[in-house]
Amino acid sequence: MPITSETSLKVRYAETDQMGVVHHGNYAQYLELARIDWLSRLGISYKSMEENGVILPVFTLDLKFKKSAFFDDNLTVKTSLRKIPTVKIIFDYEIYNQNQELLTIASTTLVFVNDKTRKPTSCPPYLLEKIKNY
Repeated sequence: MPITSETSLKVRYAETDQMGVVHHGNYAQYLELARIDWLSRLGISYKSMEENGVILPVFTLDLKFKKSAFFDDNLTVKTSLRKIPTVKIIFDYEIYNQNQELLTIASTTLVFVNDKTRKPTSCPPYLLEKIKNY
């Protein structure tokens, strides 16, 4: 059932350390870019979801580094939905360089939260509908 998208990005100099290696702290941003792109390709605007009272804080972030990414690399982040979301949504990621080398395996779990009550809520019906129609 994986609904998968691919997001491309280029490693900027500011994202690297003195050795030209991407600093580990930047990977959370790469995953966020890919996740928002995944939603966008499904026809869901993250901004409109927030405007409709649903926010998605990250609950868990798991990264496994296989190889380093370097300044000026062209990366591809493959993002997949693990299963139909309920109160949480789980994404799996694979990050590849321009040589198709697997660099990183990751996953994130995000929780749907009502922005007023700050309590967990169910996945919005319009998102479930888009996923089921995919």
